[in-house]
Amino acid sequence: MKAVLMDGFGGAEVLRIGEAENPVPGEGQVLIEVAATSVNRPDIVQRLGNYPPPPGESEILGLEVAGVVAELGPGVSTFKIGERVIALVGGGGYAEYARAHAGHVMRIPDAMTFEQAACICETYITAWLNLFVLAKLADGETVLLHGGGGGVNTAGLQLCKALVPASRVIVTASPGKVDRVRKLGADFVIDYRSEDFAAAVKGYTEKKGAAVILDHIGGPYLEANLKSLGVGGRLVLIGVMGGPKAGFNLALLMIKRQRIIGSVLRPRPIDEKAGIIAEFDRVVMPLFASERIAPLIHEVYPVERVAEAHRAMESSSHFGKLVLTF
Repeated sequence: MKAVLMDGFGGAEVLRIGEAENPVPGEGQVLIEVAATSVNRPDIVQRLGNYPPPPGESEILGLEVAGVVAELGPGVSTFKIGERVIALVGGGGYAEYARAHAGHVMRIPDAMTFEQAACICETYITAWLNLFVLAKLADGETVLLHGGGGGVNTAGLQLCKALVPASRVIVTASPGKVDRVRKLGADFVIDYRSEDFAAAVKGYTEKKGAAVILDHIGGPYLEANLKSLGVGGRLVLIGVMGGPKAGFNLALLMIKRQRIIGSVLRPRPIDEKAGIIAEFDRVVMPLFASERIAPLIHEVYPVERVAEAHRAMESSSHFGKLVLTF
């Protein structure tokens, strides 16, 4: 099969199109003929050599796929060959065929394209899991989302407006994305390059602070995040793009009864991810089927332009998802 291969670790130049052995579905697995996949920040980290796939998963990049069921492994009766599906995969998405655990597969709504469907699993499940399952964001609460036009941020903004419409959503963004984030539905947008976001959050919330913060920056933002959190606030950390280490005032954390929650989706046990995906399928997929929400696509690239897509991700010039098609 055609696949994106790597000549070692490094910059986008290590990516090339080549041939790989077709995966074979094992017990409880499904083989998917891939129509589209998408580029996610963990793909960049893996390409650099810092995020190996879980044991037993493909070394090929790619964490989500959209396509049709090509083959069923032993014990799978929940899907039929030819069905249009999406899947969260531990690796192998950048290829013509990908293997997925049956519990990590969902059907694509009829009106949705493969390109749109390829945007769902990694970012929307991440946003939903961390905002609603772990942080338990409730209607009427204020949430701070870091990330401007990134995939998880735009997904989180849509989900907040659909699932907790009385919530207030604050977003930090670069100057060129402030207006676009506001048009997407954010209640308050902070230009993080020219403003102190902790001070801006305090001002907007009349010193009450945010109830929930979703952050992928890590160390450099920790102190300001805790200042931005209100009493009983929950900080969910899903990345460390700015660095993994930081110091902070433990007394403030105790006095305000705040919580820091570390979260990552890929290494979770297979059964745990299946449970998360089953609940996501029940709660969130109907929002796509009814077109109350729709994935935001920045650009669609043929897979031969994968290096260009990676460079766009690294430059943070995109607004929404970067999709690869076969």
